[in-house]
Amino acid sequence: MRTPAIFICGLVLAPCGWILDLTSTVAPSWRTIHNIAGESSDVVIQQGIWDICKTFTSSRDIQCNQQDTQYFSNQIIKIAQGLMLASLILNVIAIGVASAGVRCWTDTPHWTVAGIGGLFIFISGVLAIIPVAWYTHIMTSISSPSTDIRVGYCLVLGFIGGIMEVIGGLVMSIGLCRCCGDQYRGNRAKTDVLKSTRDPSPLRRVTVPSVSSSASSVPYYYSKDTEVDFPRAKRQPDSRPVNTAYTTKPYDSDL
Repeated sequence: MRTPAIFICGLVLAPCGWILDLTSTVAPSWRTIHNIAGESSDVVIQQGIWDICKTFTSSRDIQCNQQDTQYFSNQIIKIAQGLMLASLILNVIAIGVASAGVRCWTDTPHWTVAGIGGLFIFISGVLAIIPVAWYTHIMTSISSPSTDIRVGYCLVLGFIGGIMEVIGGLVMSIGLCRCCGDQYRGNRAKTDVLKSTRDPSPLRRVTVPSVSSSASSVPYYYSKDTEVDFPRAKRQPDSRPVNTAYTTKPYDSDL
């Protein structure tokens, strides 16, 4: 038996989303700050949820591990760190559960286990989208040395990865619906069998006439009330004259 397409889709989208979320988590580019006062025009500060880097566009130099206590003290940073880590860990567990349920090495998959794995993948995608969307919403209100604030590529990767996980999880969760449908059909079949054994319908009795019987084998409805006497047609006498003198023997030509 071939692996169902919904499981293939889920097992492809989940790892891809996990890679994008991992990049979004560790990379220091949730937002970029340009035109910083007191700095040269080519200086760009990239801020993530774990690190801050200062880049120089003219020389391509990068200086990471920048200290900004005020930035990391924001509530959204702590929440984003916890939710992104939880999403990554849950997605790894979900992929393992889904793989055990799909069982590509066997003829039939385990729909319930694969559906539970898809549900976990869906939850991991939601956990990744929440901090990314929240950070994007309040990005300009977080303390910053400049008003020129732009969206970093980590937010884009986080959105794409979370959506891929949500779609993959939803697709694989269809296995739970099929499992419930099979269970309902199985219970209904068992109920019908038990009902038929407890209350069997009476057998139809058929009377077969014997060979010696004068009754006809063709079924019809007969009643004495329906019997009608039809008058027999009377034979009209022949008015043609008969030649009694004709006594010759008949020949073959006369017949």
